[in-house]
Amino acid sequence: MANSYDLIIIGAGPAGLAAGIYASRSKLNTLVIEKGVIGGQAATTEEMENYPGFYQGVTGPQLTEHMHEHAEHFGCKFVKDEVVDLDLAGYEKVIVTKNGRYTAKAVIIATGAEPRVLGVKGEKELKGKGVSYCATCDADFYEDLDVVVLGNGDAAIEEAIYLTRFAAKVSIIVIHDEGILDATKVIQERAFRNEKIEFIWNSTLEEIKGDGIVEAVAVKNIKTGEVTELETNGVFIFVGTVPKTEMLKGKVELDQRGYIPTSEIMETNVDGVYAVGDVRVKYLRQVVTAAADGAIAAVAAEKYLQEEENFKNEVLEKELATAVMFWSPFHQGSLDMVPMIEEFASRHSEKMDLVKIDTYRNQRIARRYDVQDIPAVLLFKGGEVVGRVAGDITPERLEKLATLA
Repeated sequence: MANSYDLIIIGAGPAGLAAGIYASRSKLNTLVIEKGVIGGQAATTEEMENYPGFYQGVTGPQLTEHMHEHAEHFGCKFVKDEVVDLDLAGYEKVIVTKNGRYTAKAVIIATGAEPRVLGVKGEKELKGKGVSYCATCDADFYEDLDVVVLGNGDAAIEEAIYLTRFAAKVSIIVIHDEGILDATKVIQERAFRNEKIEFIWNSTLEEIKGDGIVEAVAVKNIKTGEVTELETNGVFIFVGTVPKTEMLKGKVELDQRGYIPTSEIMETNVDGVYAVGDVRVKYLRQVVTAAADGAIAAVAAEKYLQEEENFKNEVLEKELATAVMFWSPFHQGSLDMVPMIEEFASRHSEKMDLVKIDTYRNQRIARRYDVQDIPAVLLFKGGEVVGRVAGDITPERLEKLATLA
């Protein structure tokens, strides 16, 4: 099928691009679906001086374009489209977009996050008319004008510093006491040294005012309750992000905030589905950690596909019944049972094969068939489990299993 792939990656930010590089280099037939700009939020970051190897700085667009070219070099395919529905339940995953339908054996979700809306009066009405969430995108509209920034984390202060290249004055509204910011120390120091930046301490944004365009903001002092009006030409809001997981509700597990919990190898709670980058539960959301997520997920997906293909060929699609021994070389009870089970399978070789699965290396298939104790022997026939013995395995119990072959 033309629209059938080994792996589909939803989202082309740094996490999705890194996954595309690793997957396509491993010869997986890989497709990346992106509805917006390739590079995601990183593509709107003007300066990036904390990405390893670029201490003198590199722009987000430059870095992500190199990643895009890197992935294409190894054969990764890209399509500009929007995913509207997914069916992730079976081995063959189905991805429905506005313009087509795709299938894949594994899926990596790299949909990222988007700026959090503050919800103050005037914000919605004046969005795009002076209210912005991206300094890199809109800073040049404010040449020699005054702007306001809300927020005091790394993103807010870095964007405020960038805005000073264009604006005459940047006023940062900070909820904390004077001198206290949430941004890292080195970024704070740059902001405090910048003559174009003015801080409004102990305050919040109460309202954005304007007739068709932003003209002023109402600022409330949280200690005195006093509300003052400040004339401004633009408002930039940086108060965190929310994950783009609306379409994933009921498809994969989400936490209370909507982020996707994963294992250390980026697995979601659905076999063959991985989550990477800003969309997953994680401690640090940066380009470098997103790229690491993508690399891990692609390698894990390749291993998953190989294991699933082997299990399908060696067990599920075999005409002959198959006894599958779940064991581990690190479990002494398993080691002790290997000779007896191999001898048992040899005596019944005319009606069954033997396959051994190391649960230390492949916990997923063990979980799927509810193997809680090892050693265990499950008998498969016609792709289904028809019998099992576990724990105290004796020759007599194995012989009873053989009668079901």
